[in-house]
Amino acid sequence: MHRPSTTAAIVAGGRARRFGGQDKSRLLVEGRTIIVRQVELLQPLASAVLVIAPEVARFADLPVRVVADRVAGIGAVGGIDAALHASQTAATLVVAADMPYLTTPLLTLLIDRAPEARDGAWVSTARGVEPLVACYNATARQSVAAFIAAGGRRARDLGEVLEMAAVGPADLETVGDPARLLTNINTPDDYARIQYGSA
Repeated sequence: MHRPSTTAAIVAGGRARRFGGQDKSRLLVEGRTIIVRQVELLQPLASAVLVIAPEVARFADLPVRVVADRVAGIGAVGGIDAALHASQTAATLVVAADMPYLTTPLLTLLIDRAPEARDGAWVSTARGVEPLVACYNATARQSVAAFIAAGGRRARDLGEVLEMAAVGPADLETVGDPARLLTNINTPDDYARIQYGSA
């Protein structure tokens, strides 16, 4: 299961405006914080696990390397950029720190599909692409940096400069319930639904 050619990165740099600024990665889900669950999930899949965050000290308690954004204050795209530049492997698996129900089969599917396109693979559904549920090839590094340098700020617009394979709804259904797999916590209501079993 361990992939020596893959680095995994958890992007934990969101400001959580809709959650009152609270660190969503530290929310408890089924007795463990989301970020601890993710670290444990990713460690068997990659040669290294990184946390990408604007404040490195905030995650000093975790048994992984914490990396600061190279370009501060630009959101998810900055996290992807930092992950790609910190990675020393051919592929970099990138996930958002507010997704409690990611699974080994889903992440393995992304890793396996990444070689099918020049720059990697990401989840794509009726909602659009999920740049923070993706596996990027090293070729994406300079394209993402150039996108940011040209003023690009929306991670979902990375499809304009990257050639990515799509892991679509039918693919997701082979590894689980797509709605559960892609659950993320944006608001206190989202968290309440998870806590009371209606997610």
